[in-house]
Amino acid sequence: MSNTLQSKIDGIQFPIKSGKKTPSTTDTAKKILYAALKSVDSPYASQLKAEKNWRKKYPVYFQELVKSGITSVNHPLLIAQHGLDTAKELFRFHRETEQSSLQQAMVNISDQPFESYVLKGSGPSAVQPWFIPFGGKKLQGQALSDQIDHWETQRIIEPSHAKALRLLQAHPEWFDLSARTMVLFGAASEAGPLSWLAKWRANIVAIDLPHPKIWEKITQTIQQGNATLIAPQITLANGDKQLGANLLTQTPEIANWLNTFTETLDLAGIAYLDGEKHVRVSIAMISIMEQVSLQKPDSSIMFMLTPTDIYAIPKAVVQSIQQNIKQRPILEKFLTRSIHNISLSNFFQSNTKQLIESDNGQQYGISDCMVIEQGPNYALAKRLQQWFAISTRARGQKTVINIAPSTTTHSVVKNPILKAAFSGADLFKVETFSPETTNAIMAALWVHDLNNPDSATNPEKSLEHPLELIMENANHGGLWHVPYLARTALPFAAAYGWIRAKF
Repeated sequence: MSNTLQSKIDGIQFPIKSGKKTPSTTDTAKKILYAALKSVDSPYASQLKAEKNWRKKYPVYFQELVKSGITSVNHPLLIAQHGLDTAKELFRFHRETEQSSLQQAMVNISDQPFESYVLKGSGPSAVQPWFIPFGGKKLQGQALSDQIDHWETQRIIEPSHAKALRLLQAHPEWFDLSARTMVLFGAASEAGPLSWLAKWRANIVAIDLPHPKIWEKITQTIQQGNATLIAPQITLANGDKQLGANLLTQTPEIANWLNTFTETLDLAGIAYLDGEKHVRVSIAMISIMEQVSLQKPDSSIMFMLTPTDIYAIPKAVVQSIQQNIKQRPILEKFLTRSIHNISLSNFFQSNTKQLIESDNGQQYGISDCMVIEQGPNYALAKRLQQWFAISTRARGQKTVINIAPSTTTHSVVKNPILKAAFSGADLFKVETFSPETTNAIMAALWVHDLNNPDSATNPEKSLEHPLELIMENANHGGLWHVPYLARTALPFAAAYGWIRAKF
């Protein structure tokens, strides 16, 4: 086998069914979701097995996962464990001519080829004050308080998110991260917290691909601040040093290297790749976190979620949606009802779902903001992250998993439909954020969750339902409160955004 061909199949891969030559992402996803649904005796499990139109119908099964999760406080963990266990068994790890399950590879490969490259920032030594860049301004003090109030009043953010931002204003001492060692998987990520951690004296363990441009960006960011960078480095055959590591092909080695650290680690899974690679990089990050957590059970976990997904939501949000429906202008009611009828109910479907009873005596709703254009691989990747977070908190680890707002990152706006829809989202009172605004908010939320003992992140804090871990601190940009199912209004937001951009 040629080296080029071999390099293409090295590392974590989807499984190939017997008799087939290429892997099926659909078959793998259906097996994972089947195991998750079967664990709670969902009638949708058998329906999923027979599903012929997965790429159009997949939101139905993701919604059922959430609905089944709501009905019992025991269900989210059951769903998470069975879904993750199946994923770990299915995914393969290729190395030269050998292959095994990913789970076996993580245990059997004990190599550790990395040295630790260390770089200290040469910027001002004091912790730099936090602010939120927004609308061309640096919001601090009263201006930031006013903006937080506005976002909360307009239901762009949930009250718990607003409360967290106010607490951050009141506790500037939290931003001194000199005692923390924070691992960033996908350190150069456009929506990641690197630029802020670099100003807050953090010890940053950066993991990203061994590409010179990536490391030029990372090292320049560190040099301008007061943080310390620790990065994996290998010595090449010609004696040159190379920074970086590949999450997909060096998964066991990265875990082994992290286990050489004596410090408690805060592990952040922020790497993103397009298409089916996003599933593979998610299971890579989870596998590394799992291996590190076995050695370092006091490690914390962090993921960022997207608002364009399906979530359990508090009863108060459902009541807000119902109120929004009643308060729509007469012209909007007439137009949306007409379009809904003409389109045979395909457009402007109602976002009101009846409340679902849980066995904890509470009622919850479902927010379905899943966007078909993002695809089932994206949905599965984010679900795996949710499942791992639910599992780690249940076993006593501090677990940060916050919904970040829709953000105009390159990976999103390169899709012309999503770019236009983001541009026209304010038609439905939805706000999209620039990357610099999202970075400032989400980096600070991580700091909040690591420091505030009353955060849902803290496994010692009792939650009425495990899914409240994900409900808390949500910054959905207003999507949860839209009276229409997001994907049935998306074409009109896109048309509005396209027309506005042109004229």
